[in-house]
Amino acid sequence: MKHIVGVADMKTSNLAGDSIVTYSLGSCIGLAIYDPIARAGGILHYMLPDSSIDKEKARAKPYMFADTGIPRLFKESYSLGAKKNRIKVFVAGGAEILDQQGFFNIGKRNYMALKKMLFRNNVLIEKQVVGGNVNRTVRLEIATGHIYIKTSGSREARIL
Repeated sequence: MKHIVGVADMKTSNLAGDSIVTYSLGSCIGLAIYDPIARAGGILHYMLPDSSIDKEKARAKPYMFADTGIPRLFKESYSLGAKKNRIKVFVAGGAEILDQQGFFNIGKRNYMALKKMLFRNNVLIEKQVVGGNVNRTVRLEIATGHIYIKTSGSREARIL
């Protein structure tokens, strides 16, 4: 079954027939994690780095922010059998689509929030495709852990 992760959304699975996909990653970050032993993982599509700008919105939509969404992605994957020391991490997005002069730097700030959180928790990024000024689509196949990326104007390619 194909699960679509919308903006400010997250999906996880440990069912071999599932795939998880998120579309149109611009300045947003698509964080895909996968444990190859448990064959469990998921994708988070977050928009902003820090929930302190709107605590009420963070309570209503925790996947909108890096600091509230990332821990939930990992915890949900752990509940499906994943273990921190086995998780493979893939990151996409962080582009400057509407802000190509870098005035707001939302893409960079989103990416830095992720890197800081992962560093504090001793989690390494296996592979990343971030920055630039293109939209990206990311797909995770639960049976294999393969991650595919499609960039605007190109064909889908396996990354991991």
